[in-house]
Amino acid sequence: MSLPVRTFDAIVVGAGGSGLRAALELSRAGLRVAVLTKVFPTRSHTVAAQGGVAAPLANSGEDNWHWHMYDTVKGSDYLGDQDAIEYMCRRAVEVVIELEHMGMPFDRLENGKIYQRPFGGHTQDYGSAKMAMRACAAADRTGHAMLHTLYQQNVHANTQFFVEWMALDLVRDAEGDVLGVTALEMETGEASLFHAKATLLATGGAGRIFAASTNAFINTGDGLGMAARAGLPLQDMEFYQFHPTGVYGAGVLITEGVRGEGGYLLNKNGERFMERYAPNAKDLASRDVVSRAMTTEIKEGRGCGPDADHVMLKLDHLGADVINQRLPGIREIAIKFANADPIREPIPVVPTVHYQMGGIPANYLGEVVVPAGGNDEAVVRGLYAAGECSCVSVHGANRLGTNSLLDLLVFGKSSGEQMVKSIRAMPEAHKPLPKDAGERSQARLVRLDSARSGERVAEVSNELRRTMQAHCGVFRFPELLIEGVEKMKAIAARAERIAIEDKSKVFNTARIEALELDNLVETAMATVVSAEARKESRGAQARSDHPDRDDANWLKHTLWYKDGNRLAYKPVHLKPLSVDSFEPKVRTY
Repeated sequence: MSLPVRTFDAIVVGAGGSGLRAALELSRAGLRVAVLTKVFPTRSHTVAAQGGVAAPLANSGEDNWHWHMYDTVKGSDYLGDQDAIEYMCRRAVEVVIELEHMGMPFDRLENGKIYQRPFGGHTQDYGSAKMAMRACAAADRTGHAMLHTLYQQNVHANTQFFVEWMALDLVRDAEGDVLGVTALEMETGEASLFHAKATLLATGGAGRIFAASTNAFINTGDGLGMAARAGLPLQDMEFYQFHPTGVYGAGVLITEGVRGEGGYLLNKNGERFMERYAPNAKDLASRDVVSRAMTTEIKEGRGCGPDADHVMLKLDHLGADVINQRLPGIREIAIKFANADPIREPIPVVPTVHYQMGGIPANYLGEVVVPAGGNDEAVVRGLYAAGECSCVSVHGANRLGTNSLLDLLVFGKSSGEQMVKSIRAMPEAHKPLPKDAGERSQARLVRLDSARSGERVAEVSNELRRTMQAHCGVFRFPELLIEGVEKMKAIAARAERIAIEDKSKVFNTARIEALELDNLVETAMATVVSAEARKESRGAQARSDHPDRDDANWLKHTLWYKDGNRLAYKPVHLKPLSVDSFEPKVRTY
């Protein structure tokens, strides 16, 4: 059975911030671009970003890109690639002003300039005690405003959207070039081949491999699964950021902007405990530091509530005016999910999985790079990755708040620019598709449709999430990691025996969830295997048996391959593009 073929110059998989920013670059260049997305574009997960986008505009205090770069390198616990970090910080002002000119409704200062607030880990003068005002915000709905702005611009540029389509697999030819993707239309249950000269994966993170997550249900690591099945490695997957403030019991995000506006954390004794863990930055230390401090307070019996299993975030002292003007969404979330009105009482919070620092290895032009022929970073022709599913490694082992929206804009734009350049240099005709172009995807669909009995998707995916939460959490213990690897192998075997009862074609969500489970399995396996192998604590990886960072042995990127479940390593780029290198040193706040 051959699949129908649709031909475009470029394909973008995912319609979040990075996908839309890249698509805009492509459409404005007059190329035929298709954007595939599982949900309507303005429902992509970028819509949930709250606090702001980092840019050293210096509207509210001194700032420059050198300081931003230093904070990002330090925040990454020195695992970030310094050339990519310099590139991002140098382009920050340009991409934010560009967004403002597209009509993004930023909050304003009295003088009409973009309002900026302080955020965790962002300092003045190379790590001084003075916090930088660097987060450009639209109240506490910055991602929402950004996504709508970019979507409107794409509509104006005539970008073609394929809404409620799920990309299944990459199409590679004998030379290893990527020639497009196979995808399933949810409405009809029919698969198609999308043939293109350049393909961008912008599928977002995979926080749904954990039981408690701030991520949307759509964040199932689809791009990561596609890359892994196509024989490409996944980089630095052991590093998952736990956001310090998820609503207790619900996991919904409470932005760091609350602490940027002056909110602070309390234990059951009413003590501002962050002063003990980060005397300078206090509640605005970087996220891994705050999450570990909160977990330590809870573990040592100073948690709040009948089970002493959370802490409190206090912001009532800010006053109703500040809360209603700067944090209206947070008040709404607290009332709805925590039954607490922050104008009058504190919000119960607990660290919750939030962001994936690792992903598909890419350079700062968005090109996917893999070890080949003695070169650690050979370009995979025709394939690009941007946003949370990629690992350009600007975040290293820990991301600073507000750098993710910046990452989307900078690398969405740079990958779009690079795709335009590369497509224009290609011959007019597309490379022919290989004979077996859609076979892997068809085999996956046939297996699901023909299985009469087997494992249930919900049971296997719940077991996967529980395993990851218990074995690969804020603190990691050697015996739990080893056990976690074995449990994940058993879960992966169960996932191969999935059966769905509903065999219908039209809007069959059971089939979609079964296909998503394949991606969750690849991502979770990469995460736990990489974490077990890394014998040090760095950024988000905090091991009980190796409490210190070990630059002599572990200042390197992990690469996980699905084939043989094996690991390889490659060096970190310690040399920036134009300035002196920031040498690794002890990281304190």
